[in-house]
Amino acid sequence: MKRDLITPLLGGATLIALVAAVILGLSAPLDVNQGSLVRLMFVHVPSAWLSYLAYGGTGLFGLLYLIRRERRWDRLALSSAEIGVLFTVATIVGGMLWAKPTWGTYWVWDARLTTTALSLVVYGAYLLIRTLIDDPERRARVSAVVGLVGTLYVPVNYMAVEWWRGVHQTQTLKLLGKVRFDAAPIYGWVLLVATLAFTLLYLYLLRVRAILAAREEAREELELNSELGAVSSGVGVARG
Repeated sequence: MKRDLITPLLGGATLIALVAAVILGLSAPLDVNQGSLVRLMFVHVPSAWLSYLAYGGTGLFGLLYLIRRERRWDRLALSSAEIGVLFTVATIVGGMLWAKPTWGTYWVWDARLTTTALSLVVYGAYLLIRTLIDDPERRARVSAVVGLVGTLYVPVNYMAVEWWRGVHQTQTLKLLGKVRFDAAPIYGWVLLVATLAFTLLYLYLLRVRAILAAREEAREELELNSELGAVSSGVGVARG
């Protein structure tokens, strides 16, 4: 078996980047208005970015499966969806911890928060569908379509604070029109490092989960072949 060098190297780079992000985040100056609460931004914003990246990956890998019909793309789509759900939960928890001292409550049915919560329903359904369909090819096709439709969440959630104004502040980093970062420049550099670290974390988790998914798929096929072999043997004995 060929030795896997990419995974440990990627894991090491991810660890170094995360440590650098933590050091920079803890050493960043306190905000005039929010004090140390501003440091939640260095986790909350990258978590949201990672969820966007993961859901986008789910749609992209699903599309590649529909085009190429190669199972590896389906495994990557599944892995990306699971990561997306995980970091959506992290985004919500981080947001609630930030909201309580600033808004006076952990949760409001603001457009941004509501669409974020709905994404858990959509991708929770995606993961549930995969458990309900036994045929691997049909499961991959249906999941790919759901994953593609689910990517509509990303632009809707990002623009929710512009389309439906609520208590949630507008984007920290505006990407449409004139790019603008609405915070002190020092926070921008820390946020950039944290976002790069989380991006590496996504790539590392995606690779590890896809490897595990391949092993699970191989075991599933082995068990199916064993069952078919047992049935064939039983039929042969009965005929004899």
